[in-house]
Amino acid sequence: MTSKNLGRVTLAALPFVLALLIDLALYAAVADRLPDRLAVHFDAGGSANGYTSSRSYLLYTLASLLVLGALWVFIAVKGRLHGRAHRWLIGGGFAVAAFLGYLLIAVLFVNVDVPEGGSAGGFPLRHIAVALAAAALAGALGVLLSRLVPLPEDPRDPDPATRERLVLADGEVAAWGRGIGAWWAPVAVLVLLAAGVTVGREQSWFIGVPLILFALVTGTFCRPHVTVDRRGLTVSGLLPRPRVRVPLERMEGADSRPVNALAEYGGWGYRIRPERSGVITRSGEAIVVSLTSGREFAVTVGDSATGAALLNTLLDRQRAGR
Repeated sequence: MTSKNLGRVTLAALPFVLALLIDLALYAAVADRLPDRLAVHFDAGGSANGYTSSRSYLLYTLASLLVLGALWVFIAVKGRLHGRAHRWLIGGGFAVAAFLGYLLIAVLFVNVDVPEGGSAGGFPLRHIAVALAAAALAGALGVLLSRLVPLPEDPRDPDPATRERLVLADGEVAAWGRGIGAWWAPVAVLVLLAAGVTVGREQSWFIGVPLILFALVTGTFCRPHVTVDRRGLTVSGLLPRPRVRVPLERMEGADSRPVNALAEYGGWGYRIRPERSGVITRSGEAIVVSLTSGREFAVTVGDSATGAALLNTLLDRQRAGR
């Protein structure tokens, strides 16, 4: 691991490690004043309606903070975040750790000195406000601390002239297209349909019908298609709508590079993240378009190098007025 990565890993993990150490230290300090059964869930009025053992509380504290810390480290290293997006990631980690860490402590302390078999005195809702305030302050601190470590290198090609292009004769017209079907899309459609019908019949069609409609919309994108032509980059499904189109006028250039669905985009489907968005069906090669707004749009597709090269050629033509 390079020194740059070590700094980013340390900063990404730091708030979760601190929250865990503080929670464990406070637990040790009051452990002999806790009942065997802890109130850990409360209704809207603050009254306890869910309980667990002290051991389960400890396991939940360890698992939640360690898993979240590992996720933040993974994204910090593999997410190809740069600029403000990297600072927001670090700030978000500090905010999440502070929010969760405070709530875990608050839940612990409402159980202090509760007699065995008794009921916790309730969970004052002011704790939510305090947790949000702690998250805001910790998030701001995280953003400031993120300036102490070198930013990840920008994966985009800094010199547009070095981007790949297709050679086309004057007046020659070209287009490129490719399907990007994903195995999970039909499965998701079937699950949504089944859920919609089940919920509609057993509970309420008011909830079931939107699920069914969402399944039908998702079904139109079971076999998305990517097209590059004089209009720009288009991602469409089985029907004319909905579709995503990025016109040439909004582009600075295009690159072909691998993307990580989870680390860079937080999952699969149509994704919107800080400084980037895209249609992500898997991890792997993608056309990544740099936009004039400073953001990126990506679509995972095979033969992405050809699609990106054609986009750069069409952009050159447009700028030359041909």
